[in-house]
Amino acid sequence: MADLFDQTPADAPALAGPRPLADRLRPRALAEVIGQEHVLGPEGPLGVMLAAGTLSSLIFWGPPGVGKTTIARLLADETDLSFVQISAIFTGVADLKKVFEAAKLRHANGQGTLLFVDEIHRFNKAQQDGFLPYMEDGTILLVGATTENPSFELNAALLSRAQVLVLDRLDLVHLELLAQRAEHELGRALPLTGPARDTLLEMADGDGRALLNLIEQVAAWKVAGALSPEDLSRRLQKRAAHYDKSGEAHYNLISALHKSVRGSDPDAALYWLTRMLEGGEDPRFLARRITRMAVEDIGLADPQAQTVCLDAWQVYERLGSPEGELALAQAVLYLSLAPKSNAGYAAYKNARSAAKKTGSEPPPKHILNAPTKLMKEQGYGAGYEYDHDAEDAFSGQNYFPERMRRGVYYLPVERGFERELKRRLDYFTKLRAKRQGG
Repeated sequence: MADLFDQTPADAPALAGPRPLADRLRPRALAEVIGQEHVLGPEGPLGVMLAAGTLSSLIFWGPPGVGKTTIARLLADETDLSFVQISAIFTGVADLKKVFEAAKLRHANGQGTLLFVDEIHRFNKAQQDGFLPYMEDGTILLVGATTENPSFELNAALLSRAQVLVLDRLDLVHLELLAQRAEHELGRALPLTGPARDTLLEMADGDGRALLNLIEQVAAWKVAGALSPEDLSRRLQKRAAHYDKSGEAHYNLISALHKSVRGSDPDAALYWLTRMLEGGEDPRFLARRITRMAVEDIGLADPQAQTVCLDAWQVYERLGSPEGELALAQAVLYLSLAPKSNAGYAAYKNARSAAKKTGSEPPPKHILNAPTKLMKEQGYGAGYEYDHDAEDAFSGQNYFPERMRRGVYYLPVERGFERELKRRLDYFTKLRAKRQGG
């Protein structure tokens, strides 16, 4: 007997109403799936599982429109499991209980259940824990789908019982194959020139479902001749780029920007900056992170870099978007081409590590002030040498705690202004050794 969550069988009569092109082209077998060969191929994880006749619980991680739902449905067909689909957005605790009870009834009657959970990362920890006993006793085979990094969004217990498979965005070759299938289904070619066709594929941005929706719009136009890229762009809006300002894409893109700057690649750095701005990133966040790059990766090799970033930040605050974003772009270009040094950053971390280990050691008494008689009697300030009275204005005295070995934290590089700082440091190091040795 069918329950509330059973899906319509694949061989059921089609509904009388119109069906979107994406639904009409939904693959009916895994061999028809476009893309994801690294997962579905003979040597891929799913290919190996299906050949062995054993399927484990899975988490599909990938961007929208790459086939997560379709593959899950076809896996159920391949393994004779009952396919049940729910979405974490619309499913509450009471709904989950009904799903599990129906699955238990099937299990008791010798029928397995493939439970496909879309947006599984939206379930909280307690809800995720609710799947565990049913996964362990074989009541359900869980296939979850998420656009977010499972390492951050799913709890460890669930991840230990499921294999994570990464599904890739479709490349232009895959999208072209999909467009050809769509034209075959429609029974006619799209009214586009070659360059316009390329533009259409790029508009989909790796999302197969988005491409089919765009194709459906283009096919409905009554036009004479073939449209140019300019004609197409006027009639269609580009699909919004996949970018979540609080999700993994946010951290991935700022990492790409930072490493491009560090790698002295101004073109790549500018590309990632504009990708984030186009995705709606807060320019103030970018201004803060760009300034951080100046002090972490350039430092004293070019002391002006920090000032350039602060000036760009201020220009943005005064001009706002979009004019002020050009100042951020110029700061990124300056940082990319500046001499690089993390010597100051490394010195700070080394000194901080030493401070944690020796945090209770007092300064040597000769560099302490003695404003009271008692402090003078205790030796505070005794033996201090005023550097301006010394030869070369350098006494060479010890300024570290008396029971602590002198640390060496700052090691300037032979690049940019730090080349001059290294020369000065070497001078004082030799002079200190001479004065202390004397």
